[in-house]
Amino acid sequence: MKTIIAAMTCAIGLMIAPTADAQTYPDRPIKVVVPFAPGGAVDSLARIVSAKMQESMKQPVIVENRPGAGGNIAADAVAKSPPDGTTILLTTVGHAISPSLYKKLAYDPVNDLAPVTQVINASLLLVTNPKFPAKTLDELVQLARAKPGALNYGSTGIGNPLHLTMEMLKVAAKIDIQMVPFRGDAPLNQALVQGDVEMAVSPLGTAAPQVEAGTLRAIAVTGAKRSPLMPNVPTIAEQGYPNVLTDSWQGMFVAAKTPQPIIERIHQEVLKAIQDPDVIKRIAGFGSEPVGSTPAQFGAFVKAEMEKYARLVADTKVPPQD
Repeated sequence: MKTIIAAMTCAIGLMIAPTADAQTYPDRPIKVVVPFAPGGAVDSLARIVSAKMQESMKQPVIVENRPGAGGNIAADAVAKSPPDGTTILLTTVGHAISPSLYKKLAYDPVNDLAPVTQVINASLLLVTNPKFPAKTLDELVQLARAKPGALNYGSTGIGNPLHLTMEMLKVAAKIDIQMVPFRGDAPLNQALVQGDVEMAVSPLGTAAPQVEAGTLRAIAVTGAKRSPLMPNVPTIAEQGYPNVLTDSWQGMFVAAKTPQPIIERIHQEVLKAIQDPDVIKRIAGFGSEPVGSTPAQFGAFVKAEMEKYARLVADTKVPPQD
């Protein structure tokens, strides 16, 4: 009888533990894991939002950079972290691309991570080194056709939107340009400015200051409309390639089995942060828009994105990655 009572007590304790944890959350520091090197668009957003969350939640919120494998190293680390809301992944649309791109992942993007919120929607920008002879998309295409395989572009990883946009353009324009990989936006932009690579699709927010300074040249915006941050830069669609259309986004995930009340709390804290007037202004400076969708909305959005990019990866014939 004592054994049965002990077992029942243990079972009840397990059932109520998540609720108790949710009631005391957060009771220790929180870590926001970023899958790219410091200084890029994702890292910058993480530090802005984390600072506001720290003020509100009264606990340290620390950004940890874990670059590599197109974001999969960071995602795997968060997927295997304790499901207590103290380890949060801030990643990009690359999360929705990985299932179609990699032969095998060390984690399950659907079942091992729980969606929290889409933080922002972001524009992308096709840029070149200012010494590059082409000043328009048409001139770039003509130059690439005249020198097949001779030109190069920088990318922060196979299969992310920066890479796929260039691959879509290559297919649409029937051109051959070689990819040069980088571990983050900051080293990629540095290589562009130095002329080590000739062009790249880059987050608009990180490239815009370089364009304004004259160290990069803007060729085209990748979204459906021009960016308010750079209204004089035409879209790729305007310049003759209407099917080359990509935006990026950044969103937060936690380990699966994290109690729903904790997920809701994180969502509310992020929403509060991105509704702050100073944060709104800084996000606009990135060429981005705050979103703050609910966990359910974000989950449905990510599912649709996975389906969309599965088709896109197939269309661009990107080879499966190890």
